[in-house]
Amino acid sequence: MFSQTRISVGFVWIVIFCHFSCKKETINIDISGELITPRTYIIPKADQSIKIDGREDDPSWKKAPFTKDFIDIEGQKTPDQKTRLKMLWDEEFLYIYAHIEEKHIWATLKNRDTIIFYNNDFEVFISPSNSNHNYGEIEINALNTVWDLLLDRPYNTKGNPIFHWNIQGLKTAVHVEGTLNNPKDIDQYWSVEMAIPMRALTELKRSPKGQPIIGEQWRINFSRVQWEHDLIDDRYYRKKKNGKYLPENNWVWSPQGVINMHLPEHWGYIEFAESTQTDQPWIHKTDSEIEQIVYALFRKIAYGDYKYLRDQAPGEIIPIKLKDSDGRKLKISLLNSYTGFDLELEDQDNGAIYTIDERGYINRPSGQ
Repeated sequence: MFSQTRISVGFVWIVIFCHFSCKKETINIDISGELITPRTYIIPKADQSIKIDGREDDPSWKKAPFTKDFIDIEGQKTPDQKTRLKMLWDEEFLYIYAHIEEKHIWATLKNRDTIIFYNNDFEVFISPSNSNHNYGEIEINALNTVWDLLLDRPYNTKGNPIFHWNIQGLKTAVHVEGTLNNPKDIDQYWSVEMAIPMRALTELKRSPKGQPIIGEQWRINFSRVQWEHDLIDDRYYRKKKNGKYLPENNWVWSPQGVINMHLPEHWGYIEFAESTQTDQPWIHKTDSEIEQIVYALFRKIAYGDYKYLRDQAPGEIIPIKLKDSDGRKLKISLLNSYTGFDLELEDQDNGAIYTIDERGYINRPSGQ
């Protein structure tokens, strides 16, 4: 049965009654095209504090391996200019160094918290609780102009961006190997170095909050927005066709499967470690496959092809079956309420129960 914590006492009797009499015909849902394989990265601990100057010359950076090269956001095309990064951590900061190959390095936006992706930029998306609620976003251009904002949940679930979320103590720097805003030569790359205060990130965690510990896993992804450009009077502008801007390229570390960075459930995973070994295996701390199934079903019902199921009467339990469950024994039910819905998935092989509500807020079995 569903957890009763979100169901008002006034209609608990509906749930009890409908358990016996209001079950609907089983709905078969195909999510085979919705599941992806996020990338992973084990973050070594910095040996000493890092000077944030946009360069990779601090000795601690030698401990950190580069990620795989960025790929197109849908995971199908290889960008023609490479992007890669590495990460470190200590008790005070999460450190990021990104190396961005670029033949024409340009930027125009100079005021903090303007919409930085109107320039070519580098972006960080991070969820310290492996959740699609309360996640941070940081964008930076080649002028070292920063936009940092907080989202309570993704836009597709009526999320609210909090633009005044300025990270106290954030350190950023950019190094340009070439000449900024000069179209008369060919540049090599620009690099970004960040030190993001752990205090700001741990505030986003579910309870219990606190500094990350060895073995803890978070969700993170990185995006590079790349525009085609025009030159007008030796100045760079986003390229237009028939009076409209051409769409930007989105190159990412871990492919999203769709053109949408605001699906935190598709981001990559990071794990905090003392050091990184080349043969160190990745072991998920939660059932990542089941979680992807839960989120995929949620998207289908919340705003996808099966949103009509939300129109059923409150208290009705709708059984759901996957068209291809890959051999896993899953019991899935949708319960409508007066305020929204609850989707419940039980892994019958181990008894683990996952629930997700109309906001996309997931609850895992205890201990995960």
